[in-house]
Amino acid sequence: MEVITIKDKFILKSKVHFNNQSLQLLKEVSGSRAFIVADSIMETLGYLQKTVDYLSEAGISSKVFSGVRPDPDVKVIADGLKLYNESDVDVLVAIGGGSAIDTAKGILYFAWKFGSIEGMEIKKPLFIAIPSTSGTGSEVTDFSVITSDEGEKVCIVDEFIAPDIAILDSTCIQHVPQRVVVDTGIDVLVHAIEAYVSTNATDFTDALAEKAIKLIFENLETLYKDINNANARDRVQNASCMAGMAFTNTGLGINHSLAHAFGGTFHIAHGRSNALMLDAVMEFNSDLDGSASGYATEKYAKLATVLQLPARTRREGAVNFMLAVSRLKKALGIEDNIRALGIEQAEFEKALDQMAQTAMLDRCTPTNPKQPSKEDLIRIYQKCY
Repeated sequence: MEVITIKDKFILKSKVHFNNQSLQLLKEVSGSRAFIVADSIMETLGYLQKTVDYLSEAGISSKVFSGVRPDPDVKVIADGLKLYNESDVDVLVAIGGGSAIDTAKGILYFAWKFGSIEGMEIKKPLFIAIPSTSGTGSEVTDFSVITSDEGEKVCIVDEFIAPDIAILDSTCIQHVPQRVVVDTGIDVLVHAIEAYVSTNATDFTDALAEKAIKLIFENLETLYKDINNANARDRVQNASCMAGMAFTNTGLGINHSLAHAFGGTFHIAHGRSNALMLDAVMEFNSDLDGSASGYATEKYAKLATVLQLPARTRREGAVNFMLAVSRLKKALGIEDNIRALGIEQAEFEKALDQMAQTAMLDRCTPTNPKQPSKEDLIRIYQKCY
């Protein structure tokens, strides 16, 4: 069996508050001036104004940047950075989906980097993240994904950008469209699975990943059918945060590398991109056509036992876990393949080489349990099509 070196460090920088109405904890924040990064949905639904009002009750004035766009690019970051630098704040609040939190992280990261270049001592503001979707886990991670001028998704990974406080108030996600519930929920599942089989996995991250996977299987389909189910909303949001805690310590894998490159090329939602890669990536990571004794196969089999699926052997357990993932995707209405998205084969094949090259260089690739070649990644893409 392959030997994987177990790491001996687990870091969690964020203090997590959860359950309904926890947004009101903003009334207790200490500070004088806040910079709020929010997406338009939070503004429309009134949660941005609630945030401003609660901070005001704490004696904190607010400057708002609401220019967030899906898959934030360097221009959005630059626009936000300009306003941030003019604001002289001691509190940074991000409220919205993963794009809003990634934007805030990007602003914070480049404010720090540019300030360091100019010899300035940059003090990190109190950073509060309030997610409005249950998917990225960004409220507790040191990851941010920014789109470059060339359209490529670039991962920034640095402890400096990890939020200090995460507020999980599931009332903030009760207006999420059904398709977003699916895309973000599957992203949670992929985060947890990749953290579980990462070469940096530990007992601590395994515990979080296992619980996140169990919560997703027990609650995501329920939430998909009824967004008003408060218990399912809470459970899926908690799963998202737990998966984030796991992967910020372990890194991810080629499922995300492939999804970053594919989603950036064809402008497909990140969670949907991850979902389309998942079956083929698990098949690549396992050795079911051989002895079924590899590290990833063993871990997939353990996940079968977590879900109380038959797992008398590693092979049986791994296969049953993969089948369970496929059944969940089908129940959520996820397409069977990339072709079903309407992407022409010629267009897809033309992009294959560049997507595979981009995925090879992705920050998520090194911690995959099986190191791929560029040709391996091309074959995975082709299988997904």
